[in-house]
Amino acid sequence: MSATTSTAALAGPAPGAAVPPRKNGKGRRRVLPGFNITLGYTLLYLSLIVLIPLAALFAKTLTLSWPQFWEAVSSPRVVASYKLTFGASFFAAVVNTVFGLLVAWVLVRYEFFGKKIVDALVDLPFALPTAVAGISLTALLAGNGWVGQYLEPLGIKLAFTPNGVVIALIFIGLPFVVRTVQPVLEDTEKELEEAAMCLGATRLQTFTKVIFPAIAPALLTGFAMAFARAVGEYGSVIFIAGNMPMVSEITPLIIIGKLEQYDYAGATAVATVMLLISFVLLLVINGLQAWQRKRSGGV
Repeated sequence: MSATTSTAALAGPAPGAAVPPRKNGKGRRRVLPGFNITLGYTLLYLSLIVLIPLAALFAKTLTLSWPQFWEAVSSPRVVASYKLTFGASFFAAVVNTVFGLLVAWVLVRYEFFGKKIVDALVDLPFALPTAVAGISLTALLAGNGWVGQYLEPLGIKLAFTPNGVVIALIFIGLPFVVRTVQPVLEDTEKELEEAAMCLGATRLQTFTKVIFPAIAPALLTGFAMAFARAVGEYGSVIFIAGNMPMVSEITPLIIIGKLEQYDYAGATAVATVMLLISFVLLLVINGLQAWQRKRSGGV
């Protein structure tokens, strides 16, 4: 090594030159400065917002004995509300997954008059208060409503039935699927579709072999978000459900009823069961997402 080279190496980089990012002991680049402080604030925030309330929920539930807990969460009225809440939420999430994909596809792949208006309307359930959504749907689908007055003579009753619950949950869950799938569709390379068609693939084969594997993780994420939102929905459902015990009564309404009767332990017991069931279902969905990414070669 020459003297000039040695002097330059000791002097360091020239003024204004880009300095390569430092690496930690494992040879990885440090992405965020002050990682320990950032992690500490993150855990503190999650504890205040999520962990401590959940711990309080379980602590209040533990004040019940096992017979009292079982009686609170397994009465026929509560079990019927479980079936309606989770069944309607699952069905609404499936419907939103199918039609949310279609809406996202139209918004991404086509240009038409009023596209920006349609795109803005997708976010309407986000901005609209849930109580307003419930009242609007009830006024629309009730027996004397704009649509219900024509359907009820045909034997189709939507308001004040479990059907109304599903409709309300579809309304509030659609944006989650659309906004999750839409950016993935925008990033999908159209050249792969063109190559598949040039190789003789049909439209169905192109969708199932090229497009669907790329959007499947996002589609599952949208399904999970729509399902989780529907399980805990209250405001838009109570107006259109009718709230008839054993027929159209949702579990959040059971919890509110117990709170109004000052049965706090019973309310937390029912809420704990809902939390555990939701957690298991979301865990299964996350497992499917990981499996799908591994199958498609993603990271």
